[in-house]
Amino acid sequence: MAHPVLSPLFLALSLLTLMIWCILLVGRAGFWRVRKPHPAPPPAQWPTVVAIIPARDEASVIADAVASVLGQDYPAPLKLIVVDDHSSDGTADAARAAAAELGKADVLTVVSARELPSGWSGKVWAQSEGLAAANRLVPDAGWLWLTDADIHHGSGVLAALVARALHEQRGLVSLMVRLRCVSLSERLIVPAFVFFFAKLYPFGRVNDPNSRVAAAAGGCMLVRRAALARIGDFAAIRNALIDDCSLAALIKPGASIRLDLADDSHSLRPYDDWHSLWNMIARSAYTQLRHSPLLLAGAMAGMLLTYLAPPALVVTGLVAGMGIGLTWPAWLAWIGMTVSYLPMLREYRQTGWLALLLPVTALFYMGATVASAWRYSLRRGGQWKGRVQASAGH
Repeated sequence: MAHPVLSPLFLALSLLTLMIWCILLVGRAGFWRVRKPHPAPPPAQWPTVVAIIPARDEASVIADAVASVLGQDYPAPLKLIVVDDHSSDGTADAARAAAAELGKADVLTVVSARELPSGWSGKVWAQSEGLAAANRLVPDAGWLWLTDADIHHGSGVLAALVARALHEQRGLVSLMVRLRCVSLSERLIVPAFVFFFAKLYPFGRVNDPNSRVAAAAGGCMLVRRAALARIGDFAAIRNALIDDCSLAALIKPGASIRLDLADDSHSLRPYDDWHSLWNMIARSAYTQLRHSPLLLAGAMAGMLLTYLAPPALVVTGLVAGMGIGLTWPAWLAWIGMTVSYLPMLREYRQTGWLALLLPVTALFYMGATVASAWRYSLRRGGQWKGRVQASAGH
């Protein structure tokens, strides 16, 4: 029997969770749908492209990444610059060996990054060093393909990116590469990572020139050289830890951008345990909240109401013997949450029952986000490859 005082509060909270999911499903540009564009027509003239890969201790994956870039079926000149960012594991030699094995040693240039200047994040500085090399070696290249040392691209990826960028007159086109989803931890966390990202940055709004929403995925970004120069090159985002979205936000006001899910670009980096996935989230989650305790509290409250409250209310209602009149909004909210997650699970070829565990995954993300704030307070934020790139007071 429901308590006469608590019943109205229970119903009000249930209705609130339902309202949240109604807004998300209807008012966030269909973020939960997986929609991919049709191929763009080829241009009359293909431009010269320079690919830049920043690499720090990536000997285990760099050969595959280099081979995939040099193996592109692209009908115009393509130059690859690998920036060796003070690696200690033979990354540069592995890159050169991969190019030589393909008979394309002359297409690859490996440059050694200078010491990281104060106020720069490591990856952005390496990209800037790559751009400086591109300006020397291929000054007439109109496009830069920014990718990572742990990404494998199918042979037609670059041509498809260039065709779309030219056909739609974009300043930046980006693909969210397919992350590895093999281990149990990856299956539970990775599709949700993309789902949460799309909720925060609905692709439909990113791709709409009239919307202010801007985002990109750093594993695969094709940037018009003129658009990058207009914002002041990489110096404009020199201290950005979330460099891809920062770059997109600066480019979009002067040139439209596009972000899509990738079909034939995938990450080579495994996340076989919970700890590595925890660190992946904790590295930049608090940066996304602008290092604000108030935004952190708001994000935690929002995650709690959105993902944890619906199933908690349903279970509590069942245990307490409450009637459907008090629990139906929470039931509908949980159903809406579950159904909305199914397209992303299908995209990652995962079984549908994992959608029922989305609240557990959300709890994991909440914990990693709090850990991100805690690391920042200890001046250990943004740790990557032995560097601390975000700390309180900096």
